[in-house]
Amino acid sequence: ANKKSAEKQARRSQTLRERNRNLRSKLRTEVKKVRAAVTAGDGQAAKDALTAAIPVLDGTVTKGVIHANAAARTKSRLSQAVAKLG
Repeated sequence: ANKKSAEKQARRSQTLRERNRNLRSKLRTEVKKVRAAVTAGDGQAAKDALTAAIPVLDGTVTKGVIHANAAARTKSRLSQAVAKLG
Protein backbone atom coordinates (compact mmCIF):
# COMPACT_ATOMS: atom_id res chain seq x y z
CA ALA A 1 0.00 0.00 0.00
CA ASN A 2 1.46 3.29 -1.11
CA LYS A 3 -1.20 5.74 0.09
CA LYS A 4 -2.67 6.44 3.50
CA SER A 5 -6.13 5.35 2.43
CA ALA A 6 -4.75 2.12 0.96
CA GLU A 7 -2.84 1.40 4.18
CA LYS A 8 -6.00 1.97 6.21
CA GLN A 9 -8.00 -0.32 3.93
CA ALA A 10 -5.31 -3.00 4.24
CA ARG A 11 -5.56 -2.81 8.04
CA ARG A 12 -9.34 -2.96 7.88
CA SER A 13 -9.28 -5.94 5.51
CA GLN A 14 -6.98 -7.80 7.88
CA THR A 15 -9.25 -7.05 10.86
CA LEU A 16 -12.35 -8.19 9.00
CA ARG A 17 -10.58 -11.30 7.72
CA GLU A 18 -9.68 -12.32 11.26
CA ARG A 19 -13.22 -11.63 12.50
CA ASN A 20 -14.75 -13.61 9.64
CA ARG A 21 -12.37 -16.51 10.25
CA ASN A 22 -13.26 -16.61 13.95
CA LEU A 23 -16.99 -16.47 13.25
CA ARG A 24 -16.78 -19.14 10.55
CA SER A 25 -14.78 -21.38 12.87
CA LYS A 26 -17.34 -20.99 15.66
CA LEU A 27 -20.15 -21.69 13.19
CA ARG A 28 -18.51 -24.88 11.95
CA THR A 29 -17.91 -26.05 15.51
CA GLU A 30 -21.56 -25.55 16.46
CA VAL A 31 -22.78 -27.37 13.34
CA LYS A 32 -20.40 -30.26 14.05
CA LYS A 33 -21.81 -30.53 17.59
CA VAL A 34 -25.32 -30.92 16.21
CA ARG A 35 -24.24 -33.50 13.63
CA ALA A 36 -22.27 -35.46 16.22
CA ALA A 37 -25.29 -35.60 18.54
CA VAL A 38 -27.50 -36.72 15.66
CA THR A 39 -25.00 -39.41 14.69
CA ALA A 40 -24.82 -40.59 18.29
CA GLY A 41 -28.61 -40.76 18.39
CA ASP A 42 -28.87 -38.51 21.43
CA GLY A 43 -32.08 -36.57 20.81
CA GLN A 44 -31.90 -34.21 23.77
CA ALA A 45 -28.26 -33.29 23.15
CA ALA A 46 -29.05 -32.73 19.47
CA LYS A 47 -31.92 -30.37 20.35
CA ASP A 48 -29.71 -28.45 22.77
CA ALA A 49 -26.91 -28.22 20.21
CA LEU A 50 -29.36 -27.04 17.53
CA THR A 51 -30.72 -24.40 19.90
CA ALA A 52 -27.15 -23.13 20.38
CA ALA A 53 -26.27 -23.33 16.67
CA ILE A 54 -29.19 -21.33 15.26
CA PRO A 55 -28.20 -17.95 16.81
CA VAL A 56 -24.63 -18.48 15.63
CA LEU A 57 -25.88 -19.12 12.09
CA ASP A 58 -28.05 -15.99 12.22
CA GLY A 59 -25.16 -13.93 13.56
CA THR A 60 -22.84 -14.94 10.75
CA VAL A 61 -25.51 -13.89 8.25
CA THR A 62 -25.91 -10.51 9.96
CA LYS A 63 -22.19 -9.90 9.75
CA GLY A 64 -22.01 -10.98 6.11
CA VAL A 65 -19.84 -14.04 6.67
CA ILE A 66 -22.25 -16.42 4.94
CA HIS A 67 -25.25 -15.89 2.69
CA ALA A 68 -28.72 -15.89 4.19
CA ASN A 69 -29.85 -18.77 2.00
CA ALA A 70 -26.86 -20.87 3.06
CA ALA A 71 -27.79 -20.35 6.71
CA ALA A 72 -31.44 -21.16 6.04
CA ARG A 73 -30.45 -24.33 4.19
CA THR A 74 -28.15 -25.42 7.01
CA LYS A 75 -30.78 -24.71 9.68
CA SER A 76 -33.36 -26.64 7.70
CA ARG A 77 -31.14 -29.69 7.23
CA LEU A 78 -30.07 -29.74 10.86
CA SER A 79 -33.67 -29.33 12.04
CA GLN A 80 -34.80 -32.22 9.83
CA ALA A 81 -32.02 -34.43 11.17
CA VAL A 82 -32.92 -33.61 14.79
CA ALA A 83 -36.64 -34.12 14.09
CA LYS A 84 -35.96 -37.62 12.75
CA LEU A 85 -34.55 -38.58 16.13
CA GLY A 86 -37.89 -37.81 17.71
